[in-house]
Amino acid sequence: MAEHDAVKTYDYKGLACPMPVVRISQEIGKIAVGQVVEVLTTDPGALSDFPAWAKNTGHEIVDTKQTPGLITFFVRRKK
Repeated sequence: MAEHDAVKTYDYKGLACPMPVVRISQEIGKIAVGQVVEVLTTDPGALSDFPAWAKNTGHEIVDTKQTPGLITFFVRRKK
């Protein structure tokens, strides 16, 4: 987490598509532009959902990490 200086971690483990994207859409506005949040999810669909969401909303996926059963996204608010 330190390498991206995430200001907050959102734990969306166990939520099925499209809920992780719906939740981050609701939460991203609560941080300052330029800040990064860490998002934890177990939904394999998030691997395509999050980049598509970022492209559509103008935010940035800084990094994606996968371990067995867990996907971690670092998302930068861009606007």
